[in-house]
Amino acid sequence: YCGSSLSSFRRTQPVLSNMEAADEFTKYRSPLVSRYASKEMAFNFSDRKKFTTWRRLWIYLAKAEKSLGLPITDAQILEMESHADNIDFAMAAEEERKLRHDVMAHVHTFAHCCPTAAPIIHLGATSCYVGDNTDLIMLRDGFDILLPKLARVIDRLANFAEKYADLPTLGFTHYQPAQLTTVGKRACLWLQDLAMDMRNLQRARDDLRFRGVKGTTGTQASFLQLFQGEHEKVEQLDNMVTEMAGFKKAYLVTGQTYSRKVDIDCLSNLASLGATVHKICTDIRLLANLKEIEEPFEKEQIGSSAMPYKRNPMRAERCCSLARHLVALMADPLQTASVQWLERTLDDSANRRISLPESFLTADIILSTLQNITEGLVVYPKVIERHIRHELPFMATENIIMAMVKAGGNRQDCHEKIRVLSQEAAAVVKQEGGDNDLLARVQRDPYFAPILGQLDALLDPKTFIGRAPQQVTRFLSEEVRPLLEPYKAKMDVKIELEL
Repeated sequence: YCGSSLSSFRRTQPVLSNMEAADEFTKYRSPLVSRYASKEMAFNFSDRKKFTTWRRLWIYLAKAEKSLGLPITDAQILEMESHADNIDFAMAAEEERKLRHDVMAHVHTFAHCCPTAAPIIHLGATSCYVGDNTDLIMLRDGFDILLPKLARVIDRLANFAEKYADLPTLGFTHYQPAQLTTVGKRACLWLQDLAMDMRNLQRARDDLRFRGVKGTTGTQASFLQLFQGEHEKVEQLDNMVTEMAGFKKAYLVTGQTYSRKVDIDCLSNLASLGATVHKICTDIRLLANLKEIEEPFEKEQIGSSAMPYKRNPMRAERCCSLARHLVALMADPLQTASVQWLERTLDDSANRRISLPESFLTADIILSTLQNITEGLVVYPKVIERHIRHELPFMATENIIMAMVKAGGNRQDCHEKIRVLSQEAAAVVKQEGGDNDLLARVQRDPYFAPILGQLDALLDPKTFIGRAPQQVTRFLSEEVRPLLEPYKAKMDVKIELEL
């Protein structure tokens, strides 16, 4: 019903007058929705999705109770179904102001338009029947929105890694130049983390169960009374409603709520995804500073209001900014689960209204933005080559020593020669701002005459990348491509960022 509800939601939005539209700008609006999030994720946590789901859960309950023998008529169910999407939000808000109870406010609002069904709406249920079960539906549907987006990011980055599998580039440890790697191999390090996130999100989604029909403290006592002590019918009721809601299983035991450890499981995996995206986008920002790699830059995009020449990595910076928020949200479910008393306390409610939607909205935004980045990453091979030429003579010293030994030289004598020449070349680079002239010094020194003809081969960057290209090929083939198979039909969606 989500798709039909979304189209209905768009059709029924009121047209605001200029005065009303202006008034909207006098209130705080979360940038997660007003500025960044996709329409499908914003709808997933909207009031319309939430409260139409409540009504469907009441319909599922009535249908199951009727089929198991309770005196509920077809007319009552038909009446409820005919008003499932027709919610008077103003009436519900007024009822909640009077009753100070959101669920009962919507029970009364639903009953107002369903007078025949009014006596059996919410029969035997507690507030968490609609509240918690709806949350679980939203979590499940939220994962179903995120997983194809993550798959597309992985797909784009896998294509990038394959394209640049054998392009040598400086590796960095401690952000100091180190042994060469390849552009594609570095991308595989990012992919490895994203693949782990993919498996974790899929597992968290598949582990979700329905709270089901459990009653006020999870004992199903009210339903046992409705069915006059017939335990089998109570179990059938739970199973039937669970199946109607699209879940394979319900939690066998609950308090009034499902365990808040479930929220920890969901949000911890989203926070882990946030950490991955932050690391990837930090790397992109560092490489942009070196002018080796650049995120997409629009034709009319402005990098700085003061410095017209700038091309700032604003998409990667946005990802890092929002990823920090996503990671920080992890503290909420941890604390909420730890302070739940006995069968439940209500101090979880207000917190979860914020932390659950914001986690999914934020994850949605960073994945959309990262997909846009990975679809348009620009590589500058000539800049990368220049950086390699600047550092490679130092890295080639071990190869030069080995070649000299093979030519009959003494390893220790050669080491000392190279050490002295390297220090002299380093002084030119650091103290004089000159180029690395180690190679020229080696060529001028008669000691190295036996290997001068080998220097070009010894300094070929592709001899310094080890098995990086082969690692890329095997990793993509064995671990990445199979992961994407379930999402092949959803790979063609491209992301155009509005902001």
